[in-house]
Amino acid sequence: MIAQPDPRLRTTMGLVLLACLPGLLALLWLHGWGVLLNLLLCASAALLCEAALLKLRAQPLNATLNDGSALVTAVLLAASLPTLAPWWLPVVATGVAIGIGKQAFGGVGRNLFNPAMVGYAFVLLSFPLQMNHWPGPVPGLLDSVQQVFAGGDQIDAWARPTLLDGLRHNRSLTIDELFASHPGFGNMGGRDSEWVNLAFLLGGLFLLQRKVISWHAPLGVLAGLFVFSLMGWNGSGSDSNGSPLLHLFSGSTMLAAFFIATEPVSGPRSAWARLCFGLGAGLLIYLIRTWGSYPDGTAFAILLMNLATPTLDRLALRRLQAAR
Repeated sequence: MIAQPDPRLRTTMGLVLLACLPGLLALLWLHGWGVLLNLLLCASAALLCEAALLKLRAQPLNATLNDGSALVTAVLLAASLPTLAPWWLPVVATGVAIGIGKQAFGGVGRNLFNPAMVGYAFVLLSFPLQMNHWPGPVPGLLDSVQQVFAGGDQIDAWARPTLLDGLRHNRSLTIDELFASHPGFGNMGGRDSEWVNLAFLLGGLFLLQRKVISWHAPLGVLAGLFVFSLMGWNGSGSDSNGSPLLHLFSGSTMLAAFFIATEPVSGPRSAWARLCFGLGAGLLIYLIRTWGSYPDGTAFAILLMNLATPTLDRLALRRLQAAR
């Protein structure tokens, strides 16, 4: 008998992909054709890598390749990676995500870590120059293709630091002065990332409405980030770490809260544990953004909380038994 893909999983992955659409469209509108190139490269690499590894493991292709999980991993990576990065960067990130983050543990439903964040963390640590710079003026389609596949100009000629990177290295300007002088700042967060975060928030609310995800992990991430950034906020002084609204609507906050922290396999099982998972991730994102070596920190926060998942599940079980 030929194994068939799980229809429930395929439906769930389809809804997640649909929920990602507003955020992807916002990224495409604000960051240009590089987003689409990232998406095509990540999706192609994910499907080819998954098929090759399934074939190597003598696993049926139809049962797992068509369930949509590889495409979800590809979309999350494409939304996270810098636009106009060289073509090999999304390919490497996706190959590591599928090969090490997913198939090395036995495939879908068995991964201990979030596969997309495994791939992202690998290229962030291995290729920091390409990963920590984003393009300034958005080029057209032909210029984007040339930059991605042929190298184009040297990266330092067109790259600029991100908003969170500018905030972390600020030592002399007040927050108001920084907002006025830095082209990346908008009304309450990043000029572009405000809209992207709102778009992913819309997609996340759709997943909540369809009961694809529960509210516990997203609320934990947003509450943790809000509370700890509020505690560390000292107004608009030059040593300010940024307001809670700035942290909520900058970087990958909403993508992390609704699409990454809610990954069911590598996350906790019980509602209480998922809430604690989200709170821990929100705290770690804030700590890494403020005092770490990387401007965002979502990948490391999620991977560290993946390590804590068994402990959170055991604590949740003891809490349930004690309540009885």
